[in-house]
Amino acid sequence: MKKLIALVLALLLVFSLAACGGKDTPAPAPSDGGGGEEIPDEDIPDAAQLVSDAFIDPIGAWSQYDELIAQIKAETDFAHRTELMHQAEDILMATNCVIPIYYYNDIYLQKDYVSGIYSNPYATKFFMYTKLDNGSDTLRLNLSSEPDYLDPALNSSVDGACLAANSFSGLYTYDASGVPVPACATGYEVSDDGLTYTVKLREGLKWSDGSDLTAEDFVYSWKRAASDETGADYAYMFDNIKGFPDIDVSAPDATTFVFTLNAPCAYMEDLMAFPTFFPVKKEAVEGYADWQTSPGGWCQEAGFVSNGAYVCTGWNHEQSMTYEKNPYWYDADKVTVEKLEYMLSSDDTAIYAAYNAGDLDFADAVPTDEVASLLNNPEFHIVDELGTYYVAFNAKSKIFEGKTPEQAACMREAFMIMIDRDYIVENIGQTGQVIANSFIPLGMADGNGGIFKSDASVGYFESKGVNDDYEGTLEKARTLLKAAGYTFGEDGKLTAETPIQLEYLTNPTSGHIAIAESIQQDLAALGIELTIQQQEWNVFLEERKAGNFDFAREGWIADFNDPINMLEMWTTVSGNNDCQFGR
Repeated sequence: MKKLIALVLALLLVFSLAACGGKDTPAPAPSDGGGGEEIPDEDIPDAAQLVSDAFIDPIGAWSQYDELIAQIKAETDFAHRTELMHQAEDILMATNCVIPIYYYNDIYLQKDYVSGIYSNPYATKFFMYTKLDNGSDTLRLNLSSEPDYLDPALNSSVDGACLAANSFSGLYTYDASGVPVPACATGYEVSDDGLTYTVKLREGLKWSDGSDLTAEDFVYSWKRAASDETGADYAYMFDNIKGFPDIDVSAPDATTFVFTLNAPCAYMEDLMAFPTFFPVKKEAVEGYADWQTSPGGWCQEAGFVSNGAYVCTGWNHEQSMTYEKNPYWYDADKVTVEKLEYMLSSDDTAIYAAYNAGDLDFADAVPTDEVASLLNNPEFHIVDELGTYYVAFNAKSKIFEGKTPEQAACMREAFMIMIDRDYIVENIGQTGQVIANSFIPLGMADGNGGIFKSDASVGYFESKGVNDDYEGTLEKARTLLKAAGYTFGEDGKLTAETPIQLEYLTNPTSGHIAIAESIQQDLAALGIELTIQQQEWNVFLEERKAGNFDFAREGWIADFNDPINMLEMWTTVSGNNDCQFGR
């Protein structure tokens, strides 16, 4: 049925995927509404025998994972470090809370008179060197809806990172080839043991208000971002700096910044280019009345002090933002676009209409049902990224109440193997995404001169099992659920005595909704009732972070090219640990 629909849509050149017409999988016999007569099962599988050897209780025993991550970050033998990172991914994937769907690429629309915009492999886009050949000095663009935070220490979203990269400048940044290069710094020296960094800053650095920016500003900013009081999601990124959370950083003079690590770090330049490590002005932060209880409040309206290529001069909440060229930026002479005008919206249909009407020069979102018609359009761009689109369970969800940790893992594995990833990438993604069967993405470096995962066919589960052996996969899923205490009727679906009903949380863009509906249909074959709840972007982020969900759409684009970035986010104290491991 699914293939037939896809064929018809292809012939019509219309891919109306949000509706998700049907699935090309054999349908079980119709249910009688009560799950049918229960089939006696004298040989109930033992959940403890079905979980991976790497499995640990993701709530009660997660300190073992935390300790392993700490060991990885202290390890100086890089070959052994790589082995330990494989062990950490084994443990993470054995929980079955993290369910990979595909490895990311990025798409956007850009008018033919626009040039100079570039993106790094971590989805941060840089607009400061844009050139416009249409006679305008204003770039009109869309990245997303209302940003969660503009404070670089508090942001944890991709769109927020793009805003930060264009309005703040760290010690390092990325060039058009994705390589870290000096920004506020001119370079650095490292001690023979690889632990102490002495960074030299440019002379004459200024804040956007014209005041001097010195090494002391980096001391304040790094200490602030690492401190428990600030509550930054990314505070753990500073934990390799001596003394964390009261990190060992100093400013011997106005242009010298010194910090000491616990262990050598191969990706330190990437960290120095990451928004959480950007400087903020103390007087601006602490000039906000409630700065101690609301650390990001100082930059929730236009006019805040920054130090990047552009300054936020206008903010019509939920609608638009205006950024203007900062004449005090160290590279201002190379900035030819005087103004950035942002359309704030997550409605990809409205964004696409604005782009086609000539109201946008750059759009970072495209409706799913328009992708196929744009594949040969020179204004449509597909770029590689290092990241994974996945769905995730809250390990503390009420749906696991009364289950042993092993039974809960079996439940989640049943969900994982039933998802038709091939349908998702071919008919919803449509831009060559690679099906994922591990969390760490294909092509990521291993920190030891090699590639952590180079073969898409090697992973933690049969990613196309539901396509290659549908009935066998369905039966395996039933076995896993039986081990968790569920029973099935003659129709092959869950009985009324042991239902599974849960809610799937997503933000409302056409692609995410289409994927949710596809998963909903996949799971219905087992009688699982999945309800889709849509939430606006900022609410969605906060609800996931707080653990107010059963099952949710997720995505993680790497912050730098090392597997530790994909692994350390799952420690108990991490602000990015949406699965609530260890809590």
